[in-house]
Amino acid sequence: MIRFFALVSRLKYIDRWALMKNSSNENLAEHSLETAVIAHALCIIGNERCGKKLDADHAAVLAMYHDASEIITGDMPTPIKYLNADIKSVYKDIEKKADARLLEALPEDLRTQYQPVFDPGEEYAYEKRLVKAADKLSAYIKCIEERKSGNREFENAEKATLQAVISMNLPEVAIYLDECIPAYELNLDQLK
Repeated sequence: MIRFFALVSRLKYIDRWALMKNSSNENLAEHSLETAVIAHALCIIGNERCGKKLDADHAAVLAMYHDASEIITGDMPTPIKYLNADIKSVYKDIEKKADARLLEALPEDLRTQYQPVFDPGEEYAYEKRLVKAADKLSAYIKCIEERKSGNREFENAEKATLQAVISMNLPEVAIYLDECIPAYELNLDQLK
């Protein structure tokens, strides 16, 4: 019996932003899809606008599974996860062990195919950076959505997340911020 896919399907039960009042709840399955879409776009922007040779499809798959360890660990709030270097280091180790446990839920022949998704290695180092940026951009978009809904709870998170995104200093991200983010301020009629 292969348990991996049933485990991954549980991403939909893990809510994000647990310490904040949300006007609209967001689960990890939703966040992972949005992160994958953005990571894919960042790679395409990198290829078309920055002359890079990035694997957009692989980046999208990396993003799909980027929070999969949280099926086992739960969603650790960012202020706690990054409180200090010791906590960050311990949590990274816990995430690696959770990823290994997920991979063990696959038979060996499939596990070898999924291993590069959970540990992409240096070959995909830049794509991995763009996935991290996509993760932050997804968080920033959530903050925009909450602000647009009249929820002031996310004001500080919006500012801090935007600063974190900008400080990544990635040209693909600068282009996305400049050309794509303004559309998230529009309502449905304005998007048509």
